[in-house]
Amino acid sequence: RMFHDDELEESEKFYVGQPRVLLLIYALYNTLVARSEMVCYFVIILNHMISASMITLVLPILIFLWAMLSVPRPSKRFWMTAIVYTEVAIVIKYFFQFGFFPWNKHVDYTKDKPYHPPNIIGIEKKEGYVHYDLVQLLALFFHRSILKCHGLWDEDEKGDSSSNKEDTDDELSLTGGRRDSSASLKSVNLAASVESIHVHFPEQQTAIRRKSSSSISQLSHRSSFSSHRSKRGKYSFKNINHTTLSLYFLQCKLCTIKSHCGLCCFRTLQVYMPIRQFFYNLIHPDYSAVTDVYVLMFLADTVDFIIIVFGFWAFGKHSAAADITSSLSEDQVPEAFLVMVLIQFGTMVVDRALYLKKTVMGKVIFQVILVFGIHFWMFFILPGVTERKFSQNTVAQLWYFVKCVYFGLSAYQIRCGYPTRVLGNFLTKSYNYVNLFLFQGFRLVPFLTELRAVMDWVWTDTTLSLSSWICVEDIYAHIFILKCWRESEKRYPQPRGQKKKKVVKYGMGGMIIVLLICIVWFPLLFMSLIKSVAGITNKPLDVSITITLGGYQPIFTMSAQQNQLKSLDPNEFSDFLRSYRGNTAALQFLEGYAREDITRADLEGNSNSLWTISPPSRNKMIQGLKDFDADFTLVISWTIQRTLEEVYPYYIKAPSDSLAKPIKQLLKGMSPDHGNQSMWENITVSLVKNASEEWWVLNQLGKRQKTPQESLELFIFSDKVSPPSLGFLAGYGIMGLYASVVLVIGKFVREFFSGISHSIMFEELPNVDRILKLCTDIFLVRETGELELEEDLYAKLIFLYRSPETMIKWTREKT
Repeated sequence: RMFHDDELEESEKFYVGQPRVLLLIYALYNTLVARSEMVCYFVIILNHMISASMITLVLPILIFLWAMLSVPRPSKRFWMTAIVYTEVAIVIKYFFQFGFFPWNKHVDYTKDKPYHPPNIIGIEKKEGYVHYDLVQLLALFFHRSILKCHGLWDEDEKGDSSSNKEDTDDELSLTGGRRDSSASLKSVNLAASVESIHVHFPEQQTAIRRKSSSSISQLSHRSSFSSHRSKRGKYSFKNINHTTLSLYFLQCKLCTIKSHCGLCCFRTLQVYMPIRQFFYNLIHPDYSAVTDVYVLMFLADTVDFIIIVFGFWAFGKHSAAADITSSLSEDQVPEAFLVMVLIQFGTMVVDRALYLKKTVMGKVIFQVILVFGIHFWMFFILPGVTERKFSQNTVAQLWYFVKCVYFGLSAYQIRCGYPTRVLGNFLTKSYNYVNLFLFQGFRLVPFLTELRAVMDWVWTDTTLSLSSWICVEDIYAHIFILKCWRESEKRYPQPRGQKKKKVVKYGMGGMIIVLLICIVWFPLLFMSLIKSVAGITNKPLDVSITITLGGYQPIFTMSAQQNQLKSLDPNEFSDFLRSYRGNTAALQFLEGYAREDITRADLEGNSNSLWTISPPSRNKMIQGLKDFDADFTLVISWTIQRTLEEVYPYYIKAPSDSLAKPIKQLLKGMSPDHGNQSMWENITVSLVKNASEEWWVLNQLGKRQKTPQESLELFIFSDKVSPPSLGFLAGYGIMGLYASVVLVIGKFVREFFSGISHSIMFEELPNVDRILKLCTDIFLVRETGELELEEDLYAKLIFLYRSPETMIKWTREKT
């Protein structure tokens, strides 16, 4: 060994001999130390998700637009800003917890109001108001201690001070010849002004060409100064004119003596110029570690898209109990759902365009707009739409957390720079079963393959037409699938003349057989089992019989209810079945019913209503009965009333179709004593008698309009209908349009995009490596800008598919 120490070896043996639980704790602590920066970010974002106020909003924005964009790591100034800001926020929150403030006297009334000013600012009185701020401060101090242990806390300060000193010396030497002309400005400390504000300006060409005797020496001095800065590892730019910068700030200093406007301009430049220089260095770095995290950003956006689809009710007003399936079944598209989906999809398209164009400046602008826009929407607009605080909206909190992950990945992409070449699909990097099935599943998503191909063609420099581009994409996809199958054949070879193993035959073949049988017989099995296994007995509550002669007034009306509806006991049911012994059709029918499914109704022989008929109709009916040659109809009708749990529906919905139904959402939880139970209205029924007449009177008890007379009150909610000119499309509904129009169109479009390879003569290609390499070469020369070579390689690929003999030579197995 080159280095040997007994104490170090003993220490290593000691730690290796510790219990595994203790070793796991050590490993977790070391992971925490190594990722203390990410721990601080996580705690800050978590604090903002729970507090959701303007006080906690500042640090998350600084994280995504300053800390995560800093190269190579956030500076000491950022961490000091975060620590001081957190301490000030704790003091402010503590100060406003006293009860003498007016808004602290009615906390229970205002605590859930999203637009209450103390709630927006974050100075409301509440329990545990400072817990997460203290955890945040503890994490920041923990990270500061780690930076100090590794000597990284004062690194930026030392580098800045040394660079400032050298810059100051150089600038003083550059401006030494001009001090004679400014002898009256002895009170102005030029060195201090330049040293305190260290900003680099891009050099203007006019400033270089100065007509003075010392211009050559100044330019040579600037070149040596620039090379010296590059040797130190700092960012250096060719166009930097410190003389112009010194004179400019000198003029600003002179302006401060004469007017307040100059002071404001100077202070503004003190803030603006470092920010401008920060983003300029970010967009034009001397060195960049190119990386590609677009796949992770796309996955984060996909997760957010899924959250919106399945939790869209969290982004709307009074829709906490809604779901997307019920809304679509009623042909209603919620506005909040539509806006969120379009915004999320639009950002994914823009992100893809920036990725293909590889423009860091556009990505920086998009990052700034998205960070401010998302935070403004989530914490100032959404609470007003949903009428509940962001801290009470769990789905919105989850969506925001995933979006923060996207912001972090996006900042990492900006800091490292876009990759020089974007070749193929990320699922085609390996040739195994996982990539094969994922790639085929990706191509099965409607319109996703087509949209990706068209977007790539629009935002990629190429000489190919859209049809040629699609042809290359389809050939590449087809060859990739064949390559995966050939690689699987090489990993699991099948010797010649040997039959397939039973595991493969019964495993794969048996699974396919079972799947096909289930698909073929699923409707019959489902309809049979849904009633026999999962069916619920629905006994009748009312059975009515009505007899009518020849269309005149009914002569008999009787109904059976309650005690008159009886179930069969086991003996009666056995006797009933025994009575049909020998009747095959009857027994086959009774097989589908159990004893509890049969109800016996006992009806009285006397009619329960008077026979009211006019004298002319009575005489005409008698004449018809006496005429034995004419036909006289006898109509017997019966009515079986099923289960009705409530009496009177107070609210009725009149949809676009003819079937009106009660609105269950409005009939639940109307009374605080009954919770979420159905509360339909009660009605009273009374019989009123007169001298020779009698009638029934109904009255509703719980009416909104307190009228003294007996009446029934009903609210009808009418759905909007489509215009007559669009009735032929609206009649299908949303799901009908998707099934009959969108999927049909998608099928034809998919055949246009992916049916090209199936028309080629050969499908069984033994070795596709050379064809796959040719496709990859097309992608490569396209990325390098060799567009003429791209045309040549594409022509070669097309010729290969047109020539069967050449294809055979190209796809032979290597010997």
